[in-house]
Formats: sequence, C-alpha cells, structure tokens
Amino acid sequence: MDLGPVDSAPSGDTQYDEDPTRQPSPEPEQLRGRRRTHLGSGDHSSLNNTDHTSTDGARDRRAGRAKQASRDSTAAPSVDAPAFFPVGATAAEVYENDGESAEIRSKHTEPDEVENNACRLYKFTLYETNARYWITGSDLAERNFRMLRIDRTSPPGQIALFEDETTYDRAQLKDVLASIDEGNQSTGGLRMKCHFWGLLGFVRFTESYYMLLITKRQQVAMIGGHYVYQIDGTELVPLTTGSSNRFVQNRNPEESRFLSILGNLDLTKSFYFSYSYDITNSLQTNFIRQRTAVNQGQFHADHDCNSMFVWNSHLLQPALAALKRPLSWCLPIIHGFIHQAALDIFGRAVYIAIIGRRSRFFAGARFLKRGVNDQGYVANDVETEQIVSEKLTTSFHAPGSRLYASPMYTSFVHHRGSIPLYWTQDNSGVTPKPAIDLHLQDPFYQPAALHFDNMFERYGCPVYVLNLIKARERIPRESKLLVEFQKCIEYLNQSLPEDKKILYKAFDMSRESKTRGGDVIGSLEVMARDIVEKTGFFRNGDDLTEPMVQNGICRTNCIDCLDRTNAAQFVIGKRAFALQLQALGVIDRDEVDFDTDAMNTFTHMFHDHGDTIAWQYGGSHLVNTMATYRKLNHWQSQSRDMVESFKRYYHNSFLDSQRQDAYNLFLGNYVWEHDKPMLWDLTTDYYLHHSNPRAWLEKKRRNYNNWFTPAFLETRSLPPDPVPRLLKAAIPGSIADYDDYWAECYRPAALSSLGKVYAYRMTSLSRHAPERFLNPHSKFDFSPFKIRHEPQRQAGDTPEKKTPEMRVKIVEPTPPRAGGHRRTDHSASHTNTATRIPSNGSNPTHPPEGGQIGPQAPSDAKAQKHLWTLNKFHTQSLNPTVSPQEAHEYTRYIAHPHTLPLVVSSERIPPETAMDYISYIHKAGGAEFDDFDQEEADRGFAFSAGAGEEEEVRRFEAFLAEARRGDVLSVGVEDGDKKRYKAYRQWVRGKSLFKQSKVDPEYAVK
Repeated sequence: MDLGPVDSAPSGDTQYDEDPTRQPSPEPEQLRGRRRTHLGSGDHSSLNNTDHTSTDGARDRRAGRAKQASRDSTAAPSVDAPAFFPVGATAAEVYENDGESAEIRSKHTEPDEVENNACRLYKFTLYETNARYWITGSDLAERNFRMLRIDRTSPPGQIALFEDETTYDRAQLKDVLASIDEGNQSTGGLRMKCHFWGLLGFVRFTESYYMLLITKRQQVAMIGGHYVYQIDGTELVPLTTGSSNRFVQNRNPEESRFLSILGNLDLTKSFYFSYSYDITNSLQTNFIRQRTAVNQGQFHADHDCNSMFVWNSHLLQPALAALKRPLSWCLPIIHGFIHQAALDIFGRAVYIAIIGRRSRFFAGARFLKRGVNDQGYVANDVETEQIVSEKLTTSFHAPGSRLYASPMYTSFVHHRGSIPLYWTQDNSGVTPKPAIDLHLQDPFYQPAALHFDNMFERYGCPVYVLNLIKARERIPRESKLLVEFQKCIEYLNQSLPEDKKILYKAFDMSRESKTRGGDVIGSLEVMARDIVEKTGFFRNGDDLTEPMVQNGICRTNCIDCLDRTNAAQFVIGKRAFALQLQALGVIDRDEVDFDTDAMNTFTHMFHDHGDTIAWQYGGSHLVNTMATYRKLNHWQSQSRDMVESFKRYYHNSFLDSQRQDAYNLFLGNYVWEHDKPMLWDLTTDYYLHHSNPRAWLEKKRRNYNNWFTPAFLETRSLPPDPVPRLLKAAIPGSIADYDDYWAECYRPAALSSLGKVYAYRMTSLSRHAPERFLNPHSKFDFSPFKIRHEPQRQAGDTPEKKTPEMRVKIVEPTPPRAGGHRRTDHSASHTNTATRIPSNGSNPTHPPEGGQIGPQAPSDAKAQKHLWTLNKFHTQSLNPTVSPQEAHEYTRYIAHPHTLPLVVSSERIPPETAMDYISYIHKAGGAEFDDFDQEEADRGFAFSAGAGEEEEVRRFEAFLAEARRGDVLSVGVEDGDKKRYKAYRQWVRGKSLFKQSKVDPEYAVK
C-alpha cells in the first residue's frame, strides 16, 4: 500500500508540514553566539520585542534563572552538579502537599487543568549534555514550546524525569538553551542529537533505562481533520552517561540478548498513532465523550484511552508516574490495521476507513495462544471499525459553531476473538492441524462470564455470537468446541433478562462451501441482515438529523478467527456499508451489488485487513479469501493457497516462539528481576498471561448466577447537541480552542506540493476501475454502483465451472429390410450433427423435414429463462398450453410410431451376441469397437472385423482358449504383453482403471 513519501525526522528543511518562514531549532554555534550577545551583557530587549504567550512575571523569572545560571557556570562548573538551575519541577514536587498519588492525578485531571491546543506537541528535538537529556516539543505552528529534562546519572533501575510547565515562545526557548549550553561548556556544552516525531516511552531490562523514539512516520488516514500515522522508523536511546557506542560494547550478555529479543518485534509494521484523535476508542465513543465534555463546559474530554488497545502501556508507566501531562510527550499506539480510501460519486467525496485494533491482553502467536485466560481475555481479540463519512465538511463540527454535531460521520463496529474456553493445541509435532485439547473443564464458565461481561461493558447489548466452526467431522476436532461453546452460552443465558440474552448462531461455513451448489455468501447475507438490524450502526446527528447509536456487537469466530471469520465479517460489513451510504443520502437502497467500483474498493480494503490480521497471528496471509467463497478463483489461486499454507506452517513451527518472546517483553508480561529465571529459560509462558495462583484465595469470587453487571446492559444514547448560545455564554473562544483541526489538516503556513498532500495521493477509484475507464473515447458509466464484470470470468455472484453438457446422436431411421431385419444406415449418421438438450423452460427443438437437427440458439432459451418469473410459472402451471411445434411433434409421433429417430449414445451399434467380447475389450482397456455385420453375428462368433480389429479378435480367441484349459490363474512370461496384464500392473502401481471423482473423507458416508 503506497501512500506517498515517508516523513523522516523533522529538520530545518522545508517540508510539507514545515513552515519555511520560521528558523530551525538553534544549533550549538547559534547558542554560543546568542549567549555572548544577550546573556553576557544582560540585555533582554529581544525578549521584550517578541510575542510572548506568558505573563511578564514569568519572563522576569526566566531571565533571572538565565542570569543565575551564567554566574554559577563561571564560578564552579561541574558535570555531576550542572550549573544551570533545574527547569520546572517534577510531578511529585507539584503535588508535594497533596495526598493523592501522581499517577491517579495524571489520569483524572480537573476541567480547568485540561491541556488546550497550545500545549499539544507535534515535533520534538533531543539535546544532550554529559549528564542530562533535554527534549523540546513544539506545536504545529512552532510558536509554543515546552521542555522535558531526563537525568543520565540515575542509579540502575531508576529514572528521573523533570517537566517544565512553562510555555515558551521561540526567542525564550533559545535563551534557555543558550543558558544550558553555557553552563556545560567545560564538558562539551549542549549538543543536538536528533529530531523525532514522538516518544513511545521508557523500558528497562537488566541495567539502565532506554527511551524509544519515533524517527519516521507515514500518513494513513484522516478522520475529522486529524491525521493518523503509521510508524516507519524507531530508535532506542540508552539513558546512560558517555557515548552510546561505549555502552553497547560494555553491556552484559543478558542485556544484549534482551535487546535481540525485542528486535524480533518490528515496530515499523502495523503500529499507528495520532496526536489529536483517540484511535484507541471507536468513533461513537469519542463523540459521546466529547459532546458530554462540551455540555459540561470543558475544552476537551479527559484523556481516557482504552488500555486494552494501548500496546506501549508498559513503556508509558514511568511517564505516568512522574509527569503531570504524560500524554503530551508520550504517544499511545495501537497494533492492527488502518487503511482509508476515497470514493468519488459524481463530485461527492466519500471517505471509507477501516480500523482494526488488536488487544494487548493474552496476545501472541497462533498455536501458542488459544482460547481464554482466567481473566476473561481471549486470544486474537480484534475490534474492527468501518467509518464512512462524506467530506462535505472536514471537521466533526456542524456549521454555525455547533461542536461535534456534523451528521456526515457514520461507523459500524464488529469483533472477532477466540472461543472463550480453556483449550489448547500442541504444535510440537509435524502435524499441520494438531488435535484440540479441552484440558480444563469449568462447570460455571467463569472465564467466559468475565469475557461477555467485558463485551457488555464495551459495546452494550445484545451480543450476537456467530460461530463458524465445523459441525460434522470424520475425526472430532473442531466439533468438540462447538458442543462445549453451545453449552456455555446456554448456561450464561439462564441468568440474563429475556430481552438481553446472548444471541447464538452456528453455521458450518466450511461444509457449506464444499457442498455442490452451496451458497455461502447468500447464507451469510441473510444472517448479516438480521445482525445489523439488531445492533444498528452509529450516525452522528444534530437538531436537524436524528442520530443513531449502535447498541450491541456481532462477535464472530472460527477456529483461528482468520479466513472464515474475515469472509463473514466482510459480508456483515457489506450490509452495514450499504446502510451507511443510505444514511448519508448517497444511495436510495439498502444494498450494494458485488462487482461495482464501490464494492471492489471495500473488498480490497477488507482483504488487506484480513491479510494483515492473519500475518500478525498466523504468520501468513489469508489462505481462503473472498474470491474462494464467491468461487471466483483464477487458475493461480490454488497454488497461492498452497504457498500461504506452507508459510503458515513454517512460521507456526519455527518462528512463533521468537515472536511470542518479543510480545511478552514489549508488553511487560515478563519483567526481569534478580534471582528469577530468564525469559528464554521458561518452559512455558502460561503464568505470564494468567493471574498468580497464590492470589486466587484472596480474590473475591464472582457470583455464579449474577455474573454480569446490570449497568452494562442499559441502552446507550448520544448526548444532546450543544446549544451555541449557551456555549458562548459559558466559555468564550472559537472552535479552534476546542479542536484546531484546520491547522493540522491544511497547514496554511507550510510550503507544500500537490504530490505531498494526503487527500491527493490517497487511494482513489482508478485503482479498482477496469482498463476501459482510462479510455477517453469509449462511453463509460462513471457511477461507482454500476456492475462491471471482468471479461476473463463469467458473470454472476458465484459463478462455477459449468459441467459438461450431455450430448446425443440422432440417427435417422431406415425402412425395414425384407426378412424382418432392420439395418442402420451408417452413412446418414455421420452427416448428423450434435444437438444440445434444451434447458428447462425452453421449447423442444423439432427436427425439420430433412431429418437433420440443427443446433438451437442458446441465447433465445437463456433470454426466455431470465424473463421467466414466479407468477408466469404459476399461471403456466394452472393453464398449460401447447406450442405448435410440440403439437406437430406429437402428431408425427402418433402417425409414425415405427419411424421415429433412434436416439443412441454411440454411432456404432454392436451385435447383441458380441457383448462378451465388448466386456472383454472394456475390461482390458481396449479401443472402441467398430461396426459389425448383423447377419454374420447371427450365425455365430465369426466376426467381420476390420483391419484394426484382427489383433483384438485374435487375443479374444486366445482368452477363450485359456478359459477352456482351466488354468486361468497361471501367468507365464509370454503373457506379459497382453493388455489385461498391463492394466493389472498399472493397478498395482496405484493407477485406477476407472475415472473416479475425489471424495472428501470428512464427508464420506460412514
């Protein structure tokens, strides 16, 4: 997926997101020159002539700090105790008189302390001295700056973070950096290390901490004017003194091995972040939170990221404990899939975005993470959201300063996850499909109860469970889970209210796809209609448009939650996609046909989504795609499926254990401690993903009957539209104070080019359009809802290979000969042509008087068959009519019963007395028999064979002679050339004498 150039680390060069009119961040030479000009003489006129964002008192305090730093640096410069006074204060110092912990306070900030847009940081620069790291962060316009200090001299296992709560402008920041540089001249001064786009957090293995930086990014989506980025480059910086190279050389072997394990997790694949949009929550959740905050008079809703999808949660813990605004510096990231495409509908731009969020709980590789843990988290838990929005306006706001009231945004959420039972698969052998082991039975299904209670908390009620595993198997494997899962749902439903019960539907998708004539897509579309009708979808609204809220979720699973699950979710998403377009006023019907440009775009996006999720969990792309279930496979699809199956088997057997160790280390499931085994010494990671057994006795046991939380079952609704008049009276300001989407999306002060604009290089319709779309001289229907069939395949939703049509030979009768015998005229039979049997509903073909039957035009019968409706069929059944051709044929049949055309399955008619010979020829695999004389055949076995059959007759006579001899079982050397022994040798080698169709042993009759 090519979305254009990747953003490298921000620099002074003019980029599409940089302002060319601004000066770059100060280098050490610039710092020294400015120090001599201003700080040395005590002249602060430059500060007074700049546009300050802070008060005059704050400016005086900063100037006093700079003077004090300059005097201290000339008096006693030292590396261990830097001359510059510490900038700002730690979170502990800010709250030293408050009993509440800093970590809780960072998560629950008071409304008047919620950061505004001026404090939101987008670009960062890392400076270093011998004793400290300094990080400067700026907003989009680079008018406001903040600073963060990190000590490099902290003892092992500790980290010291100091956040400066003052907001600086550019001139003030240069003054502060110049003061730091002057205070550390004896140790080399202040050096700029790198520019970067964000901080992922801090991690420690056995020695000092590391900080993880985002050095490259790429835009992948734009939601409400807020960009979403994919990580394309990272750098791990050790928080130690001295050179990093010297630290690499002196680190212990265990530290090096931990770093090697962490390197197995590629952070440049499928990890995403956003500065101003919460991608850890769904669009519906974000709208509800923002509208609630605006109604309460807040600029922004409190940071409330969904911890389940924050994959760097372990790395954020040091920042959460030490900083007041940790999410201003550290960015939460998700792991999964994000892709966005544009749909052009006669000038109306519709954006389609698919977001897949993978849970960090019980995360791992395919055979190593199955089922559920004791905390209710399932393996391969992925939340999929499809956002369809019309870009009539960019932001979430409606015209007239109505905040978060735009009716142009819709979304639909569905879920996939492993079956919430205790089951495993042992992949230590060479079997591609190991046996399923239900190793632990829980009569009260406590883990499943925790899982579904969490589903009610996240999505509401009802929960629709679509189970796609096999129901009938020759050797019970998946079917064991089917029975147990059904018992689990029945047990949990006993305690739920009647209108809040879990809806359960089992569908053997694999059997349906292998059954001749089975329509998998048609069956799934019926279920999808019922699912979307029960759960609904989200649409934002205002006082003119009625909003809609999704209550409930469809939980889809198969055995791996990959191939079958992705196909089922696609069909469900297809139904919701049509309703979303209808709600936006794009179409006037509730269905979108296959093979249209709009559906092709949606299909490609969902296929990429399934491939990405399958690669993360199974180690390969999808084996069975939508083309497989729609039966549109091309000739190369079978070989592709074999290659993907081999990839999945190889990764599951040899690489999954390394990937699992990387997951456990990055997610914090394993934390190194003294006198504890190393990660690579553990025989299993079972206890890393389950609660401590020693704490089971102290843990409060949940009620077996009332296992759910009643508050989670309540119907959800959207808060009312904020009234502009009351809003202006409560809080002054403009929309930019609440949501500065304009500067982030359009960047009005940046010098850019068309090729770097995200909306221009986004995936467009031409990628999925046929070639004739690009031909300006051909007439073309530009509607994206026009059905377009590929020329290399047949039309229809599920086209199958046509079975060979039956053909017959029509032989003209000859008048009976004298003596009562009738001889077949072979010369007439050779001149006849093959005629297709007419299809159902078409008129039978009447032979002309000449005796020959010409081929019937198939187009007429096909057209008549397509025009045939149920009402016409009913009328024809009650009032049958006979066509003139049928009446003529019937009259001819009555009048000439003995001269009707003889319909045979072969051109040559064998004599009745030669059937033994025919049986011998066919049994031995001989050639086709030729014509025989009926009169000679009546006199005995003296055949008048042709020249090519003399050898066959001779061998048949030899066969009869051996039969008369009585020793038919004895075989000599001279018998080796006989056909029956050649056929026997082929049979011994495994070649069958008969052409047999393949039968799946799974469905063979027992």
